[in-house]
Amino acid sequence: MDFKLSEEQQMLQDTAARQVRDAYPFEKREQYSKSELGFSQDFWNQLGELGLTAVPFSEELGGFGGGGVETMLIMTELGRGLTLEPYLQSVIHGGGLLAQLGSDAQKENVLAEVAAGSLQLAVALEEPTSLYNLADVSTTAKAANGGYLLNGRKAVVIGGHSAGKIIVSARTSGGQCDEAGISLFLVDPSAAGVKRRVFPTIDGRKACELLLDNVQVALDDLLGEEGEAFAALRYQQGRAIAAQAALAVGYMQELCNLTLDYLKTRKQFGVPIGKFQVLQHRMVDMQTELEQATSMAMLAACHADAEDNAERTRVLTAAKYIVTRGARFVAEQAIQLHGGIGMTWEYNGAHYAKALVMIGHEFGDEDTALKAYAKDLEVA
Repeated sequence: MDFKLSEEQQMLQDTAARQVRDAYPFEKREQYSKSELGFSQDFWNQLGELGLTAVPFSEELGGFGGGGVETMLIMTELGRGLTLEPYLQSVIHGGGLLAQLGSDAQKENVLAEVAAGSLQLAVALEEPTSLYNLADVSTTAKAANGGYLLNGRKAVVIGGHSAGKIIVSARTSGGQCDEAGISLFLVDPSAAGVKRRVFPTIDGRKACELLLDNVQVALDDLLGEEGEAFAALRYQQGRAIAAQAALAVGYMQELCNLTLDYLKTRKQFGVPIGKFQVLQHRMVDMQTELEQATSMAMLAACHADAEDNAERTRVLTAAKYIVTRGARFVAEQAIQLHGGIGMTWEYNGAHYAKALVMIGHEFGDEDTALKAYAKDLEVA
């Protein structure tokens, strides 16, 4: 199989790598993280100006018609730079839901701004008790005043503190864990009844808890058909998992490089500690996990935009498990091999490790993915 990039794909990767390298030295990242916004608005604007926020969308929607491979190239470079911008949440996940379910007017007015980078989306799907189950939705949407009234609570909305629009899942019919009866709405976070409790995540980004108290949304804010959103939620989460796998590979690449450099320079008993065979073996184990994660990220990228079927589900679930497992292993080994410095906040390796840990808490953890894969095999 030919894994070579096309000329256009290579140019895309080079553009993303150069932009990240120029804008994201570690010292600046620390400043961005501590700011009120939590990331660099200038960098986000540059992503839009370069067309990187438009890559996954079709040309009819103002994009470049990129697929899973193009997304993988961008996400890997964003991971290597340890960037804080909510590209995955806004462009891949939120933009994907809007592209799949949105009306012509929503695509023309909202999605065009997302593609241009002038509007940031956030996705509020998880709830305090849902535990990675997309169908576990207790937030309600009742028909009222020619639209809907939303009530409920959403947890860990990454980038929700700065989003111009938030895509919220709410139940319009059915029981709490029924797949049928779930609808999606575009919510203005400045609307009456919306409250956001902002907090930092362990990897330096910002998220919020979203509280909805009789929030009035118009009929035009409904995405797709009422009560029929679950299939799109499942499909777009698959695309988000593929993008997350590429992001994790970027984290792992840099952390492995940092660890190898440390082993070559840190001396004990008058020689670099990298001379000790047992540490060489552990470094090889880290590289092995990285290679496995890279292979699965590539496979996931090739299936991300495929037809929604059992094979696609199995591939993406397997990728989530392998990458999450590898991310945890690389983070733990890097800290062990660095010793005390691996835990210090002033060292960038600690931040890569925390970002890899966070991978295991978005879109499902390692155990959830393994159980889902086992269930898929039983069905097959």
